[in-house]
Amino acid sequence: MNSQQGSMRWLSPKFVAAQIMAFDGAAEEERRASQASDAEGRIRVWKLLTVACLCLLLVHYGKYSANLTALVQWAGDLTGNNQLYQDYRKYEFRELLGYLWWGSINLLGFMIIPMLTVRLWLKEPLSYYGWQWGTVHEHWRGYVFLALPIMVFAMIASFGEDFSRHYPFYSKAERSWFDFLSFEVIYILQFVAVEFFFRGYLVNGLRRQFGSLSIAIMCLPYLMLHFPKLWPESFGAILFGFFLGVLALMSRSIWGGVAVHVSIALTMDIAAMLQTDGLPDHW
Repeated sequence: MNSQQGSMRWLSPKFVAAQIMAFDGAAEEERRASQASDAEGRIRVWKLLTVACLCLLLVHYGKYSANLTALVQWAGDLTGNNQLYQDYRKYEFRELLGYLWWGSINLLGFMIIPMLTVRLWLKEPLSYYGWQWGTVHEHWRGYVFLALPIMVFAMIASFGEDFSRHYPFYSKAERSWFDFLSFEVIYILQFVAVEFFFRGYLVNGLRRQFGSLSIAIMCLPYLMLHFPKLWPESFGAILFGFFLGVLALMSRSIWGGVAVHVSIALTMDIAAMLQTDGLPDHW
């Protein structure tokens, strides 16, 4: 796996198969070099996957802004402040607060809890889980080939009314630069968390025991994460997740995947806004 792998040939089935075999060989060597027994390795996998299940459960049921609304109502009832809930309902940034809640739950479940698990329970460095730059620069073409077609498609699709109504997710993003930038920061941080969980915690975390199969394990929950969306996007998540997993193992980093997601998301949001009233002109 040298620097020449950042060429177009990585897209060919033969090249991808060669990388998968290389992952399996490297995992076998790492297992032999490790002082941990097979039983210790299996216990480590149980720890990783148990926390992963709990995190997926937390994010799926906890991310909805309705939970924040219920929390505000409960706090008002608890403190006897009957006006708190009414003020919250009338607050001009209530929708943005909902996305802040959504982003915070994603950060908690997909990054903070897994990171604490790695450092405090498994007592391993985060760099082993892709929290490093690694060799992303050697494989930049692979990330570009993943992102570019989707970005071009998004720019073409942005001319349709349905696209502009759907993106950005935050309906008041065009109101001001504060609204737009606040939402995009939340959106970007959420992508960092998602990449760490799927391509870092799962793929890089499981590669010692499973080799290339860690990518297959990751693709299952990653696909299910997209089930609320239209089936073509869910289907595309299988291939997208697979290739991001391959690149994550090649580069030993999550940051290329973060760059891909952020570039696509910003392209879609900005393209959609330019087809309506354009970007905000005030703060």
